[in-house]
Amino acid sequence: MPTPKEPDASGSIHIDASPEQVYSLISDPGVMAELAGEYEGFRWLDGAAEVAPGVRFRGRNRHGFIRWSTTATVTDAAEGEKFAFDVGVGPIRVSRWQYDIEPDGDGCRVVESTWDRRVAPIRVITGVAIGTPDRAGLNKRNIAKTLAGLKQRAEAVTAD
Repeated sequence: MPTPKEPDASGSIHIDASPEQVYSLISDPGVMAELAGEYEGFRWLDGAAEVAPGVRFRGRNRHGFIRWSTTATVTDAAEGEKFAFDVGVGPIRVSRWQYDIEPDGDGCRVVESTWDRRVAPIRVITGVAIGTPDRAGLNKRNIAKTLAGLKQRAEAVTAD
């Protein structure tokens, strides 16, 4: 299923750091687990130890007391430009997450976007099970939190 043109949720932020510095944070699933709203940890799969297209990792997620895991497959890993991955649970396609980085003055602008790829019945079932009937709204709030944390982390590194 191709990615629709418009994401279900997105946000952007200016960061006073180079695109390469920001990319090094975004493309590190461990760092992103520290910054994200629901995503809280990972482990590499298939013996992988670094980011490249095709590499997979298991993501651990949490919403309140509900916990679940997903498998993410990196689709794009262009240093300083773009990082993206598709998420699934077994054979079920769940979402796509994408980070676009563009030079912006002395820093860069980061756009975080997500597309919900679940079919309608699965959206309803998982929304009830996880307690998130408004997934797009929750993702938008989580994106704002993640981007704010990313900005703080990247600018702290730049200031050192």
